[in-house]
Amino acid sequence: MSHSRPPFATPQALSDWLKPRLPSDSLASWGVKPGTKNVHNLWLELSEGETSIVDSSPPLRTVNVVTVRVMGKDDLVLVESRQQLSDGSFRDRFRPLSEKMKPNETVEEAVARAVKEELGSVIDPGSVRIVPGSYIKKLEERNSASYPGLPVRYVLHSVDAWVEGLPEEDFCTDEQEEYQDLNGTMELEKAVSEVGKLRELGSLSEIRLDVTIVLDGAVVMVLWHCLLSHALFAKLFVTACGILA
Repeated sequence: MSHSRPPFATPQALSDWLKPRLPSDSLASWGVKPGTKNVHNLWLELSEGETSIVDSSPPLRTVNVVTVRVMGKDDLVLVESRQQLSDGSFRDRFRPLSEKMKPNETVEEAVARAVKEELGSVIDPGSVRIVPGSYIKKLEERNSASYPGLPVRYVLHSVDAWVEGLPEEDFCTDEQEEYQDLNGTMELEKAVSEVGKLRELGSLSEIRLDVTIVLDGAVVMVLWHCLLSHALFAKLFVTACGILA
């Protein structure tokens, strides 16, 4: 019977626990393969209560995430285009603003914190209003891009929100430190962190960012469930085609 693991005392204890439970090549790629995070990142998530991990085969990571479809004027929706990590690598995102939820945090509290942390460098984080009736909850399970070989279950809490003062052009944001130093352990220095994000406003009638790329031999099918601006459509198309390279 699977059960949730209590927090691990150190990143090394977590690594020792994971080694016999994950493919060796997967764990070895953490923090080395561009776009991935390392064991220290996962340990920080567990220590902060943002993530839980189930002792199954393989282990299953569970994360509660708040997703905010940030609405600007003229029916524009903010999209996180690309993310830069502290190791110099980039990750294409093409998704709405999102943040891992803290323990015992309400959706409203998570939305306010997410907007402040993600957009506070360019707007007044107090100018946020959640659209009544827009809340949706769903579950998704997938392979993790951050931690290859470790499946993840996302509990997604999605809302629409009106935000005043958004820039009318594409813009970048600087990231605040995601975690405080825990008990002077300095594990933050060993973790891969986000240093900046490029964001775009896409014009649309509907955008859920349900963009699915299906590989079948040499065939790529891109299933579009959104109407984007021409610039963002072109960028998504180039990204999809680049998978074949």
